[in-house]
This record gives sequence, structure tokens and C-alpha cells, in this order.
Amino acid sequence: MKNLLVLLAFVSLSFSSFAQGFKAGAAVRVITPNPLLPVSGGIGTPKKAVEKKGDLFVRACVFEKAGTRVAIVSVDNLGWPSVLGNKSRALIKGIPPENVLIGCTHTHSGPDAYGFPNEKGESFADLAYLDKCVHTIADAVNEAVSKLAPASLKTAVGDAKGQIAYNYYAPDLFDPRCGVIQAIATSGQDAGKPIVTLVNYAIHPEIIGSGRGILSPDLCGPLYERIESKVGGVALFVNGAQGGMVTADNRREAGKEANTWEECIRIGELLADEALRIISPAEAQSNPSLYCTVRKVTFPIDSDVMKYIVKNSPLKYDIAPDDKVVAQVNLLNIGTAQVLTIPGEALPNVGYYVKRHMKTNVPLLFGLTNDAFGYMLTKVDFRSFKRYDYISRTSLGENTAEIYMDEALKLIADSPKADGYK
Repeated sequence: MKNLLVLLAFVSLSFSSFAQGFKAGAAVRVITPNPLLPVSGGIGTPKKAVEKKGDLFVRACVFEKAGTRVAIVSVDNLGWPSVLGNKSRALIKGIPPENVLIGCTHTHSGPDAYGFPNEKGESFADLAYLDKCVHTIADAVNEAVSKLAPASLKTAVGDAKGQIAYNYYAPDLFDPRCGVIQAIATSGQDAGKPIVTLVNYAIHPEIIGSGRGILSPDLCGPLYERIESKVGGVALFVNGAQGGMVTADNRREAGKEANTWEECIRIGELLADEALRIISPAEAQSNPSLYCTVRKVTFPIDSDVMKYIVKNSPLKYDIAPDDKVVAQVNLLNIGTAQVLTIPGEALPNVGYYVKRHMKTNVPLLFGLTNDAFGYMLTKVDFRSFKRYDYISRTSLGENTAEIYMDEALKLIADSPKADGYK
């Protein structure tokens, strides 16, 4: 009888350990509008689209460990405001809303998701399409939850080599580091194959741009296809601190640029290959930790342009009476990696500063995640150079990045270290 009790206790302990183990799941949905909708590259009236190059997607992955679940969503769009993201969070089952991180690729050739008003207060955003995307995001996350399966984890950061990105304002002032998170199935017929490969890199996907009548995921589409054709699973792209202006390096001789789908393929496939090169030698983590926390950060809207947008958009942004907005900032530890989200387009120096304070050897920044409130530049950069006039006008204000960095450092200080960090 005693031996039986010992055996039962061992079986119970083993089952409990298995149930608490690391799991991952992923799902994809197409959100290409049919018929095509006008595309938006920022403030102004969207341009009519007459053709498409590649499909737009919602791509989602979910991680689970010891009762904690976290979802990461990437939307092929210029931005994805929290007023839309929160509607999706309300439809997602089994994950706390604050643990759902919704970001965008920042393609400049997708439909308007901000509801940008013109000088007459008119907006040309297709609200029915955006509502459909809201439900599609929730469907993708719910499917990823249903696919949760035992997994190991690989994470890595390294310089992406080749002609991929540069800073249009100052060519060498950008972050060449590419971060990769890859979950690998450990059971079933797909054992040993990736469930999801997430690529985190700072770059504007604007090779095609918004003025050519083409709806497209830009370089992100070829990146997805390349990764999935090489290793399988689902590929995600999440942008980084790409503001001011870290863009695709499609430069040619005599100051010309290659603004073609072929150039999207070249850069997208090159970045995909570099991401797979960087993650390939990383050691698999059999039982990685998973931690997610959130902080609500309040930003004043000092910019007249931004006030006009949020007050006149048909999306009905949530604005305090004193012209302030609240954004969700997440810190995520997943194995040896630590992720910090940015609710806008942070300039590279902001990204570098935050990354070197993170408690990890694998720092990742998810830009334009949980919200997309314009550019984020430090107060010493704000309106300091003529080059910065536009990004200063389309930021919330002079102190936006300062507030973010202060709150980010507090969040880092209050959170545990990533695995393996000393």
C-alpha cells in the first residue's frame, strides 16, 4: 500500500510538472480587403489602391507557463490604436486583457486604421473593415490558444548583415540588432519543428509606400514566406525603435531608390535569412520562465496636430478632459529574452537607452505596440534640427519620450531578470 501511494504521488507530481510546462501556439488570418481599400502612409487623405502585392495578415502567437498566458499579435498596418485593440481584447478567451500585446508591422501601404481626419474633419477610414479586423484578431488569438502544445524555446539577438536598413536622416544612426524568438514543438508529429518564429527589427516597411496605388505588406510579406518555407510554422514580424527615420535600405546609384515589389522581396528575404542565421546556433531552453507585467502610462497631448487627430477621428479615442491619453506598456520575460513595448515610434537613441538598462542578454523592443501615438523623441532632440520638424509636429509633445523612458526604467527595476542574466 505504501509503495502504491508513493507511485501515485510520483505520477501526480509528474503530471503536475507536465501541466505547468512551457507551451506555444500560433495562428494566421488574412485581412486583405476585398474590394481593395485606399492605403494610408500617415496623415492625409488615403490614396486609392488599384492592385495588391501580397496579402495583409494578422499573425498571433500565444505562450503559456504555470498559469500565465501571453499573446503577441502583429497586424499588417501602419498602426493599430488601442481603441481598436481593446475591442479585440474583450473578445479573447482565457488570457487577461493586459497580457495581450497587439502591435503592427508599420507597412505604409495598408488601409487607414487611425481614422485620420482632413482639414474639414472628414475621415475616409472604412469602419466596417476595421471592425472586421477587430474580430479577426480575436479569432486568431483564440485559435492560437486552442493550438497550445508543449514546446522548447530559442531566443537570440545579433547584427543583421547586408543592405537591409539605414537612417534616412543620418545613415549610420540605427540599431542593426535583430532579435528572434522561436518556439519549437517537443511532442507529436511536428516535434522538432518551429511552432512560431518571431522577428523583431527596427525598419520602416515603406519600399512601395502609399502613393503608388498598391496595397501591400511591403517587405514583411516576403519575410513571412521565406521563414515559413525554410523552417515551417508561423512567422511574425514586430517592429522596433524605428522612428526618425530608420527605413528600408533600397538606395541605388545617383540618389535613386528601388520602390518595387522585387525590392520588397530582396530585403524581406535577406532579413528572414539573417533572422534564421541568428537563431540557428541558440541553445534550446526546455523549461523557460514566462513573466508578464503591465503599467499604464499617461502622456499629455501638447501637439496641435495630434490633438486634432484624436479629437476628430471617428474611432473616438479615449482622451481625458485635460488632453491626456493613457497607453499600456508591457514588460515580458520569456526565457532568456526580455521584451519591452513602446506605444509609438521611438527614435533609435531612445531604443538604445532603454535596451542597455534591461535585465537580459537578449533585449527586444516591440515598437508601435498596444498603441501608436506618433513619434517619441527626447526633449533635447525635439525641434532641434530642421530634419526633426515633421516628427516633432507629429509627436504627442516634447516630453513624450522622457515620460516613457522614466516609466520603462521603473518597470524594469520592479521586474525580475530574464533567465541567465547576472
